[in-house]
Amino acid sequence: MSVSASATTRRLAAAVLTAGALVGTVALPASAADHARPHRPQVEITHVQYDTPGRNDRSNRSLNHQWVELTNTTRRSVNLDGWTLSDREGRTYTFHHYRLDGRATVRVHTGVGRDSRRDLFQDRHHVVWDQRDTATLRNDHGRLVDSVSWGSERRGHRSDDRRTDHHGDHRDDHRDDHRDNRHHN
Repeated sequence: MSVSASATTRRLAAAVLTAGALVGTVALPASAADHARPHRPQVEITHVQYDTPGRNDRSNRSLNHQWVELTNTTRRSVNLDGWTLSDREGRTYTFHHYRLDGRATVRVHTGVGRDSRRDLFQDRHHVVWDQRDTATLRNDHGRLVDSVSWGSERRGHRSDDRRTDHHGDHRDDHRDDHRDNRHHN
């Protein structure tokens, strides 16, 4: 009887292994297809008002007309706590205790003001965004999420359909093609 039980055990083990191999073969293409999709950023820099419209008298009102707009392109909220928004000179704004709802947009103003769901303020007393500059968004691990440049053509950047405003004019901006590279200022 032990010979018969041993053969049955081997047949059962072979059947289980064959079934496992079939499941693995069927599941592999679905898994591989998921990894083949390009990663879309969850949060993008969608608009920049780098030069205040009207008279630039460096007042708080004038500074708050200078802003960067961020949009969450997904349905889920994104916790921006510890994320940074910086310019080419290294002036950096760090997000504290802020969650951007799904499909929502927030403007990050340069001047002083009261934060809300739709508007955040850097509480600065001087201009941040110059006529030739780059806005860089990094996550809480320091990884590049998005980057937009304006004012001149830069190597490593491509034209994008997003706009920057300069006294109401629309100008093409440039977006970093190398989202996975880490840049340190």
